[in-house]
Amino acid sequence: MDNRSEIREFLATRRAKLTPEQAGLPTFGGTRRVPGLRREEVALLAGVSVEYYTKLERGALGGVSESVLDALSRALQLNEAESEHLFDLARAASPSARPRRKPAMAVAPSVRRLLGSMVGVPSFVRNGRLDILAINDLGRALYSEAFGNGSRPVNLARFQFLDPHSNNLYPDWEKAADTAVAILHTEAGRTPYDKALTDLIGELSTRSDEFRCRWARHDVRLHRGGYKDFRHPVVGDLHLALDALDIPNAPGLTLTAYSADPGTPSEDGLRLLASWAATELTTATEKEDA
Repeated sequence: MDNRSEIREFLATRRAKLTPEQAGLPTFGGTRRVPGLRREEVALLAGVSVEYYTKLERGALGGVSESVLDALSRALQLNEAESEHLFDLARAASPSARPRRKPAMAVAPSVRRLLGSMVGVPSFVRNGRLDILAINDLGRALYSEAFGNGSRPVNLARFQFLDPHSNNLYPDWEKAADTAVAILHTEAGRTPYDKALTDLIGELSTRSDEFRCRWARHDVRLHRGGYKDFRHPVVGDLHLALDALDIPNAPGLTLTAYSADPGTPSEDGLRLLASWAATELTTATEKEDA
C-alpha cells in the first residue's frame, strides 16, 4: 500500500471531522472553504508550524517523534484506535521500516481444543484480514450462511460485501459493513507489507461500491467487545455479546466468542441453535459412514 497516501488521507479525513467549536477555537463567521479544521488550526492546536504540519499531512511521518504524534492525536481528538493507527502509519513511514510481525496463520492445537470445549458459545479464531482459521461447531452453525459456498478459508469481509447471503445474516447490514472495513483499515496500518491483505482490499474495492466508499472514509477501530445482531435462517434473531481476545503467543490472531445475556430470548435461541447444530453434525456423520 502507498504509505504516504494512507497518511495524507487519514489525517485529512480526521481534520475534516473536527469543527472549530469542537476544538475550542474561536469562529468569526463567514463561509469556510473546507469542512472541519484548516491546516493552520491543527498546527496551532498541536504546537507546530503550519509548514511542518503541512509536510506531515503530505505523508512525511517517518522519524517523527512520539511527542509530536501525541500532540497530533490530541489536536485531532483521536480515539484510542485512531491514535494507534497514526503511530502504526508513522512506523511504516520510517526509512528503516520492516514488517513488525508476520501475521500468524497456524492455530495451535491447544487453541483448537479450547474452541471445542466452548460448546455453548459460538467461537472462532480469525486473523486481521478476517479469515476464519478455526471455528467450533456452534460457531459454524451461527455462520452457516458464510460457510455455504465451500470456499476456504471463509473470509468475513468477502462474505460481507460479495455474498448476498450476508444481507440475511446481518439485520443491521450497514453497521456490520462499517465494522468490517474499519477492522481491515486498522490491520492495514499494522501490517502494510501483507500482500494477501493488499490483494483482498484491491479485490473488494474493484467489486464492491459499498466497500470502496467505506474504505475512503479511513475509519479504524479496535474490535474488542460489544454486541452483534444476527438473523439466523433456523433460529431467527439473536442479540449476542461479543468478546474478542488477542492470542498472546500467536501475534495477529484473535479469538472471538459470542454469548447471550441470561434470561433473554437470545439465550433460548442459542440453545436451539446448539440443538440444530448437533442434529446437522449427526446427519453429516451418518452420510459419511453410509
